[in-house]
Amino acid sequence: MRDPYLDELKNDFDGYSKQLKKLQKKLLKTNSADAQSKIIKQIDSIANKMENNQRQSVKVTKSRIKERKSKR
Repeated sequence: MRDPYLDELKNDFDGYSKQLKKLQKKLLKTNSADAQSKIIKQIDSIANKMENNQRQSVKVTKSRIKERKSKR
């Protein structure tokens, strides 16, 4: 099922994944506790965005399926 909004959500999710990978590498390289704390907060923020993205994706998918069933 091709849907522009779902595609956008998927692209956002992929972007979040890339950001997480970069932050993980950065976290492993740094020795400063302060810097690590900031990076962990950023990771947590991105993880929350990913959760919201997935919830929205599920809602939209269910809605699209419902629309298809009602059209039959």
